[in-house]
Amino acid sequence: MRRRSLWFIGPGVIEIRESAIPIPDEDRVLVQTLASAISAGTELLVYRNEFPAGMQADESLPALQSPLGYPMLYGYACMGRVIKCGGRIPPGWAGRRVFAFHPHESHFLARPADLFPVPDSLSDEEALFLPNLETAVNFLMDGQPLIGEDVAVLGQGIVGILTTALLSLFPLGRLITFDLYPQRRKMSLEAGSQSCFNPLDDKSQNERLLRDFDLVYELSGNPAALDRAVAMTGYGGRVIIGSWYGTKRASLDLGGAFHRSRIRLISSQVSTIAAELRGRWSVGRRLAVAADLLSRVRPARFVTHRFPVEKAAEAFALLDRHPQDCLQVILRYE
Repeated sequence: MRRRSLWFIGPGVIEIRESAIPIPDEDRVLVQTLASAISAGTELLVYRNEFPAGMQADESLPALQSPLGYPMLYGYACMGRVIKCGGRIPPGWAGRRVFAFHPHESHFLARPADLFPVPDSLSDEEALFLPNLETAVNFLMDGQPLIGEDVAVLGQGIVGILTTALLSLFPLGRLITFDLYPQRRKMSLEAGSQSCFNPLDDKSQNERLLRDFDLVYELSGNPAALDRAVAMTGYGGRVIIGSWYGTKRASLDLGGAFHRSRIRLISSQVSTIAAELRGRWSVGRRLAVAADLLSRVRPARFVTHRFPVEKAAEAFALLDRHPQDCLQVILRYE
């Protein structure tokens, strides 16, 4: 048996490379991956070469410290089992199911501090949603929805739909969502949205009802949607910008009503905690909250496709060319 690793070689080019399975040193364990999840928003930017050259992959994750640039390993949602331990590893780690923020690989080394033990109450696939659910938790922490507020979410990809699922747990006034694709609109309603609209279908919308929101989340990944998010937001409202546009530019109309609206545009990204919360909140505390919420959200219902890792190129081609057909895509290693 040899290690299989998914490499981004160039725009639209995926390659599975084999290498020797590494041997753990005294302070590490060897994890055999069972499944990994593709984060379509971020990973498609990498796949399409739409990322800023030289930007660090993720300074908060030990496995993603290198600058972005081809060829590269990328990804951050692996679930597996510890199959070998170094000499200084405490008892109890061998055989344990674990989650790791690690690129798509069949085997990898990790320190126990960088692994999240998966409780028996969660399936392998549910554990894979931990990073995206943590992102959704971060969006709610940054947006701070209040009781009775009207909230809109633009984009019902996997992060958008998980955000909708968490927002549905709040006693909001309205929870309205938007997405281009019928399958995602259907799933959005199942996740707790009161209504989900096609943003391009003006005939299906009552413009009077789809404005003056207190809180709007822009999670579509489309820079043009940010202008719509601003226009939908009421006086003194908040727009949470969770999309990463990569090299794409956003053109905003800030010369009209926005100038006097006191609307706040807030960037939200999961690698850090908002400054005003850092005295009481840590990344570890937020991750623990997300882990507890997995059993309430039960996100495995949002998996639409499963591929063996050897067919990863087909999985990315599907996400790139037919996004209307898929939501969460998972790679299997068994």
